[in-house]
Amino acid sequence: MCAASAATGFRSWLQAHHFGWLTPRRMRALTIGALCAAGLVSTIGFSGSTPTTTHTDKTGAMAHYVPVTPAHHG
Repeated sequence: MCAASAATGFRSWLQAHHFGWLTPRRMRALTIGALCAAGLVSTIGFSGSTPTTTHTDKTGAMAHYVPVTPAHHG
C-alpha cells in the first residue's frame, strides 16, 4: 500500500507542475508505469519475512537454530 501511495503521490506531483510535454495519454502511461514499478519493487525488492537464524557450533560449522519444545507430561 505504501508503494502504491508513493506512485500516486508521484503522479500528483507531475500533474501539479503542469509540464508542457505531459499530455493526458503520457500521464496515463506514466501512472500505469509508476504503479507497476511500485508493485514490483515492493514484492521483489523487499522481503517481509525474517531470515533464518543460524549459529555456529564449536567447530565453526553452521547449524540452524531449532527451538526445543518441552515434553508433554500427562
